[in-house]
Amino acid sequence: MNIIAAVARSPRAPFSIETLQLEAPRAGEILVRVVATGICHTDIAMRDQQLPTPQPVVLGHEGAGIVESVGAGVTKVEVGDHVVMTFNSCGHCPSCSGGQASYCHDFFPRNFFGARADGSSGLSKDAEPVHANIFGQSSFASHALCHERNIVKVPPSAPLELLGPLACGVQTGAGAVLNSLAVAPGESLLVFGTGSVGLSAIMAGVVAGATTIIAVDIHEQRLALACELGASHAFAADSEELTEQIFNATGGIGVDHALDTTGLPAVIQSAVATLAPRGTCGIVGASDPTTTVELNLTHMMSAGRSLRGIVEGDSLPDVFIPALIRLYEQGRFPFDRLVTFYDFDQINQAIDDAEHGRAIKPIVRHSTDR
Repeated sequence: MNIIAAVARSPRAPFSIETLQLEAPRAGEILVRVVATGICHTDIAMRDQQLPTPQPVVLGHEGAGIVESVGAGVTKVEVGDHVVMTFNSCGHCPSCSGGQASYCHDFFPRNFFGARADGSSGLSKDAEPVHANIFGQSSFASHALCHERNIVKVPPSAPLELLGPLACGVQTGAGAVLNSLAVAPGESLLVFGTGSVGLSAIMAGVVAGATTIIAVDIHEQRLALACELGASHAFAADSEELTEQIFNATGGIGVDHALDTTGLPAVIQSAVATLAPRGTCGIVGASDPTTTVELNLTHMMSAGRSLRGIVEGDSLPDVFIPALIRLYEQGRFPFDRLVTFYDFDQINQAIDDAEHGRAIKPIVRHSTDR
């Protein structure tokens, strides 16, 4: 079938809106008519070749839509179901078997390499192969093929055009707090970076019952929004008194939990330096693969402090995404306040707005008259 897609053909270049050919779903695959897709920093990193994704490629990994057809053997969803498409995984490695699919031993090939497990794509343009299957979906398109492993059925009453970011960015920030760090009532939480991931973490901190929630960023408007969403303190990242401010906010003890969303070594060092004894710092920000960070081992060891990586918020998407939707419907997780909508053909403007801080979480949506 013919579809409309945004194609990345070279690093740092605008996407081109093109007509492509998409195969019918194979066994275990699902064809989804995409309603809307969130734009994530990871999409930009793949476009710019900071991550090992071949081009030309259709990116997009925060897709939401409606099932149009299913391949042989599919039982999880049926035609007409409303769904969110999240990260892909193999389903049989030790991590997947242990309920930790975001640490799948085959995570990079299944999410970043632009092909099915057998090396095929499913997308082409006039017989020219176009890479696809990004995060098991490639949802910067009118239609996408995904898999039972990475599709989540959602209630038809939920606003489908809003739900895509739950598949990655929002799930990462909220899951880091609720699952990975397991913030408990009365504890303190420090979040470096108040983009969509950081603000999702702050809202999750409120849900968890944290009493001291500190937001750090360089953007005054985002810090103000962080306070509206539940942060008890907001500090400028470039303040020479930042460390002192954080310790003062925690009664001189330091924070129980810190989360870095920037991927910057200097920021991670600052986060670790403010940890209370037995405190943990989680890192979720994408970095260049060669990036390293230097830590004081005595500081880490002597008080039982920890630094850990977090992928997709340690989420079990079939459980966690519906849970976030319920929190949203209860008014306890207003992630819609992060969103700016764009028409699909405005995808390059949406990305530019995200890169220059004019939009926190852009979502590109398709016309309803298709």
